Amino acid sequence: MASVEQQAPHTQNGTSRSGAEIPVENPATGEVIGTVPALSGAEVKEMVARARAAQGAWEASGFEERGRILRRMQKWTTDNADRIVQTIVSETGKTYEDALLAEVMYCANAFGFWAKEAPKYLADEHVKSSNPFVKGKKLLVRYAPVGVVGVIGPWNFPLTNSFGDCIPALAAGNAVVLKPAQVTPLTSLLMEEGLRACGIPEHVFQVATGTGSEAGSALIDEVDFVMFTGSTETGKRVMERAAQTLTPVGLELGGKDPMIVLADADVERAANAATYYSMNNGGQVCISIERVYVEEPVYDEFVARVTKKVGALRQGKPTGPGSVDVGAMIFPPQIDIVDAHVKDAVAKGARVLTGGKRAEGPGAFYEPTVLVDVDHGMACMTEETFGPTLPIMKVRDDEEAVRLANDSPFGLQASVWTKDIARGQRVARQVEAGAVCVNDAQVNYTTLELPMGGWKTSGLGSRHGAGGIRKYTKQQSLLVTRFAPKKDPHMFPYTPGRTRLLTRLTKFLYGRGKRD
Repeated sequence: MASVEQQAPHTQNGTSRSGAEIPVENPATGEVIGTVPALSGAEVKEMVARARAAQGAWEASGFEERGRILRRMQKWTTDNADRIVQTIVSETGKTYEDALLAEVMYCANAFGFWAKEAPKYLADEHVKSSNPFVKGKKLLVRYAPVGVVGVIGPWNFPLTNSFGDCIPALAAGNAVVLKPAQVTPLTSLLMEEGLRACGIPEHVFQVATGTGSEAGSALIDEVDFVMFTGSTETGKRVMERAAQTLTPVGLELGGKDPMIVLADADVERAANAATYYSMNNGGQVCISIERVYVEEPVYDEFVARVTKKVGALRQGKPTGPGSVDVGAMIFPPQIDIVDAHVKDAVAKGARVLTGGKRAEGPGAFYEPTVLVDVDHGMACMTEETFGPTLPIMKVRDDEEAVRLANDSPFGLQASVWTKDIARGQRVARQVEAGAVCVNDAQVNYTTLELPMGGWKTSGLGSRHGAGGIRKYTKQQSLLVTRFAPKKDPHMFPYTPGRTRLLTRLTKFLYGRGKRD
């Protein structure tokens, strides 16, 4: 198999008029693997104008034609799976399996899902009314594309959480301009190549490479809807900028996702899940398990099992399938945050059972880490770490676990582990999060029928389900009168007799309700 660097695209087609470029590095090696243009705000504005000019014909093509292109893209994705994986691995340093399972498989599924479901989710809705004044009239709600959607993607999942948001927007009949994270733009450019090969009309989908301050800000100013995935602080700035033009936004923001392990849980399964769902993608997952609360009777056993499993993980530069378990830190400055959280915890009394420091050698790596003797006075339990760490806290009972789980400004995802399914669901309903799994974690994200969105400061709106595509549309209410008299009773001129009649009618219709 050719090396990752050999299979990755090295430059974008076209250049910025300014000639400015952004180098793309492989964080597992520190090597520059390509460059992309740093587009100016004016160039992004022109890009959106081209998208707007192309959008009308794309909308008019209808669900069937758009679905045909998406299904072609589904096959293109599977046919080019290895090339896509190698591109993702080259610019993120994540493992082959993380790229395949969480990115390529998700995206291939999404193309087929939205091709099939978009006509259903966006079909005209017939409305029935209890109002007697509209009897016999036709009442409809229709969903029209907003026009041009701007997607600003994160660096941790350049396919799933960046390009993936473009698929329902395109299925709805919008043109899309995607601004990928400047450290991981190559995957987006590869998918643009695929869409062109599958017949998408020119300018309906475009990739705007560049910085957030220049290209990202210009995109927010020009589009009709902004979908942003990233940190809560940056999300606030996106929303503030969009407010200047009253542009609606969808936001998936930070998380500090709790895992609650009850005394009757299957400890082995819970330990395997805690290890995987805290360390997959190097812990750089918005719905990663970032803190664990374990009931006292099984705490020692759980900690021992997790520590052994995390300590056995292989970390390093991916060289192919099955070569390592945990890859690099995709955005090297994130290591400073991870390291600061671990040092803060240790300074305040926590113990490191395995890992706990930057890995030696080339590349951006932080050792898979387990922390115990932690509490909510430590950043590792209250702030988003976004790295390969797992702090574990002992609790007396499920009430304390829920209280601590909810002691957070975040509310993206959580999990509850117990053999008592009824109890698990009761506890899950008490957790303040947009998604909660019982005896599982993260796999809900692969279920595209199920909405995925955050509570509290973890976001606005949702992905997936009907809401995941309707957010890219404008609702229009239609009332159609087919048969009617020349003049309705409430029309001018007013007369005392007619007003008395309308008063009696109001009492007849609405004045007969049951009284307490």
